[in-house]
Amino acid sequence: MTARSVVTADGIYQVEGTGYQPTGRITTEAGETADLANHPDLEALVLAAGVANDARVEQTDEGWRVVGQPTEGAMDVLAAKAGADVDDVVRLAQVPFESAHKFSATLDDVPDGDETRRIIHALGAPDRLLDRSSSQLTVTGERVPVDIEAWERHIDELSVQGLRVLAVDIEAWERHIDELSEQGLRVLAVAERPADGVESIELADLDTDLTFLGLVGIVDPPRPEVTDAIADAHTAGIRVKMITGDHKGTAVAIARELGIVGTDGRVEALTGADLDAMRQDELALVARDVDVYARTSPEHKLRIVRALQSQGEVVAMTGDGVNDAPSITRADVGVAMGIKGTEATKEAADIVLADDNFATIERAVEEGRRIYDNIRKSVAFLLPTNGAQALIILVAVMVGIALPLAPVQILWINLVTALTLSLALAGEPAEPGIMRRPPRAPSEQVLSPRTLVQVLWTSLLIGGVTLWLFIIERNTGGSYAMAQTTAVTMLAFGQLAYLFNCRFLNTSSLTWRVLVGNRMIWYGVAGLLALQCLFIYAPFMHIWFHSAPIGFAEWGRIFGMTIVVFLLVEAGKWVIRKVFDRR
Repeated sequence: MTARSVVTADGIYQVEGTGYQPTGRITTEAGETADLANHPDLEALVLAAGVANDARVEQTDEGWRVVGQPTEGAMDVLAAKAGADVDDVVRLAQVPFESAHKFSATLDDVPDGDETRRIIHALGAPDRLLDRSSSQLTVTGERVPVDIEAWERHIDELSVQGLRVLAVDIEAWERHIDELSEQGLRVLAVAERPADGVESIELADLDTDLTFLGLVGIVDPPRPEVTDAIADAHTAGIRVKMITGDHKGTAVAIARELGIVGTDGRVEALTGADLDAMRQDELALVARDVDVYARTSPEHKLRIVRALQSQGEVVAMTGDGVNDAPSITRADVGVAMGIKGTEATKEAADIVLADDNFATIERAVEEGRRIYDNIRKSVAFLLPTNGAQALIILVAVMVGIALPLAPVQILWINLVTALTLSLALAGEPAEPGIMRRPPRAPSEQVLSPRTLVQVLWTSLLIGGVTLWLFIIERNTGGSYAMAQTTAVTMLAFGQLAYLFNCRFLNTSSLTWRVLVGNRMIWYGVAGLLALQCLFIYAPFMHIWFHSAPIGFAEWGRIFGMTIVVFLLVEAGKWVIRKVFDRR
């Protein structure tokens, strides 16, 4: 984060430089360097911003980095760029930042020549500090009431002196806040109060009588990959919602920049005050349609999660602070930041992002879909083996022919296909268009109705072709052992053909991509061929498994039927897609 603009009662200053490197000028509207000696309003603001936070920046071998909260780090850099002497300030007491009051404050001894002034400095949300301010600092260093009528008199006095004032009342400050927010800047306010004789401070001591010093606009540029990640999430049917403590205008501007909401038309956004005015059932009715929530508290985040869940949504919640832990715990999937997240948040979360990058969530969803697909493919692949075997034995018993498969041969088929083919599907890459699918229903089973139909169709095909080859071999004069060996080999090669069908379970496998992308497939094919040749031609296997050598005619029929199985399974997949997609 980087401070970009500073607004005081005298005018608007621009801040040069990017990142946490504390180099860059602060310039006036005329483009001149703003010297603190000639701008007491700016001096007071940057000093207060620099001392009223716990962050610091330091130089490492990898560059400048912030220790502490990024927002406060931007204030530390701002003070360094301005040349404010914050190192000599002695902190005596502190009111830490809390989401309930949205500002922090410190009691400090500030050197002033040979003397020391005791001052309370406050840094936080503009609306919270404006509500507590009864005066503001002018360009001459005077404290005047934040009152419209009083300021009108003050304008006349300054005009006589040839001076001008840009922000003269609360309404003007609010306009400045809106202007900065519409630029997508996060807006912080700075205030102070003389505290002679004060030894400690509490939150109740800061309700009134602050002097409003001005505003700081901070740019928080999104990572380049986030916009694309959000677009991919939307394509995948995932709604991305922003829940932030920022000003409503800032939240809407950033949401538009990231593509969370459209760039045209009015954006519906709710603030914490809006949520407080709603009952939970009212929030549940609008939570799906609202994508931007601003000025929220941890309680609001928890209510939003509950509202979405009440509408049947699966909710993933991200956060980094202790106050995010309740909503992360409540969400179906809690996601914590691994770098800047607190230990409490990490303990409450299901997933910890090692890089604090939203794009990682999108990639995790894609990986999750890939893994789920591969589990479904493996289940769909394994079942036809048993289905075909059961069909062959059942038909043989019913029609009264010799069993095409011996028990030990069934064991061999299950063993060889499990070792060589089924494991290959675990490493399948994601299918094309996997992130263009809508989310599956939480109640959907791994073996869905369409997958079950495909399993039954494939079982009939492989079982029927195997039984047909067994009968042909017996009718052409082949021995019983040769016929059984042909049947076993056809079962194995039928599974091999179906393996390629299963690589693209949701789309057609009649593409060259079915041959590439997963080298484990070809390792499995090679392993199956080697083991099956061992089964057919090794003499000791003949003894153990009652197999026998087969000739070129049997191999030709097996390879031909393998291609037929592949094509007929693809035809079945096409029909199943057409039927189920109409529902």
